[in-house]
Amino acid sequence: MNPNMGPGMQQQPQRGGPATRPGQMTMAMRAMPQVTGPKVLRIGKVQGGRVIEERVIKQRTHVTIGSSHTNMFLAAGMNVPETMRLFELVGNEYVVNLTDAMTGRVALPSGVTDVAQARASGIAKRAGNYYQLKLTEDSRGKVVVGDTTFLFQFVAPPPIQPKPQLPLAVKGGLASQIDWSFTIIAAFSFLLHFGLAGAVNSDWFDPEIDEDAETAALIQQAKDRPAPPIEEKKEEAVDPNAKKDDTKKDDGKKAPDPGKAAGKAPGKTGGVTAKNADALSKDLDALEMKALGSLGGTGPAQSSILKPGASAADSSLDKVASKEGGIDTSGGGLKTGAGGGGPIMPGQGGGGLAGVGNTKGGGGGGGGSGTDESTKVKAPTGEASTGAAAGASNVKDADSVIARNRWRFKACYNKALASDPAAGGTVKVTVKVGEGGEVVSASQASSDAPAGLAQCIVSSFMSMKFSPPDGGSATFTVPVVLSAKK
Repeated sequence: MNPNMGPGMQQQPQRGGPATRPGQMTMAMRAMPQVTGPKVLRIGKVQGGRVIEERVIKQRTHVTIGSSHTNMFLAAGMNVPETMRLFELVGNEYVVNLTDAMTGRVALPSGVTDVAQARASGIAKRAGNYYQLKLTEDSRGKVVVGDTTFLFQFVAPPPIQPKPQLPLAVKGGLASQIDWSFTIIAAFSFLLHFGLAGAVNSDWFDPEIDEDAETAALIQQAKDRPAPPIEEKKEEAVDPNAKKDDTKKDDGKKAPDPGKAAGKAPGKTGGVTAKNADALSKDLDALEMKALGSLGGTGPAQSSILKPGASAADSSLDKVASKEGGIDTSGGGLKTGAGGGGPIMPGQGGGGLAGVGNTKGGGGGGGGSGTDESTKVKAPTGEASTGAAAGASNVKDADSVIARNRWRFKACYNKALASDPAAGGTVKVTVKVGEGGEVVSASQASSDAPAGLAQCIVSSFMSMKFSPPDGGSATFTVPVVLSAKK
């Protein structure tokens, strides 16, 4: 160690001595694989006195130039072809293709040769449209094509670049980055905690249950339960002074039947006692007498509807009944004469009685009217019939399916008759059935029926389902005849 050297400095070994060793860069260069083999082209493109592109053709292949962008090098200027092979690989040797418009110089083993001189002297041999000049691995030169100059020479192929590799820390993968000790401890802790939680919530520690004993205990408990007390419904007192309007409210409820109410046994929930039924019956009789008394009259017409011992104020009802052409009270039942009855209440029109006894209809007065079933006009109803389906030989159930769906045609026809009683005619429908038996399409072949009715008939076929036709699909025509019943 030299005492004059500062800290961190190392003594350099003498050149040529035993301590001489190459540097790290030299060792790395030596470690790289050396590429051996034929040389490759190195081409430079010059325009305007400047090298604008330089490329080493790593693999020995053809080099194309021209004005097209599909070439390896672009060239511009006069007499520049769209594409051509400037350097062509023939066998394992390169040749340069020259045209009459190209100039330049090429260094060959025999010396530097001008391109024009090589064409004239025969060094460049004619091959088709070009002159081919054979090159060696020591050749170099330039070729001028239009406004572009190409410089070329042969160089050793560049070393093969090794594939990029990941660092060792990354190449180890995920397994090398896991802390296995911590992972194992965490896994056992997870299993322990969740195992304890599952054991606590499970039925492992629950005592065994005797199902027979539990069932017997439940049955005995149900037997020992006392019966619920019977609640008696309070009876509502009936007000004898109830007004007439309260009994004739149209609320859809019927008045209680005194006979039925009296028949119920007293003391039952919701029943009516005999005492209450008798009082209710008397109240109803009083209300009935009050209503009849307001009309007046005490004749036989009124006495027939009153209970024994009841009376009315006057004989208004008898007067009405004894009028000519009115109601005859002499016989049993009500009969009507030829004319209509007189007014029952003052200020109202007379009217007949319809549907009472053997009455056909009242006449005369403006208020009453009778109806005779024989005078009603019935709307016509439609009848729809179908003929045989023409062309449906390969559909086995064509006629039966159409017959089952005849109600659809009848519904369309009845709807049309509601607006046009004279509607009718024949509608021929062409039906196309698919491979699965479904109706693919239905169209009108001909029709003399109204348009709306014909369209309804055609639409009815779309809801039908046939059996699968033999041989695929099928097309047939169905006539639908529509006629009204008289």
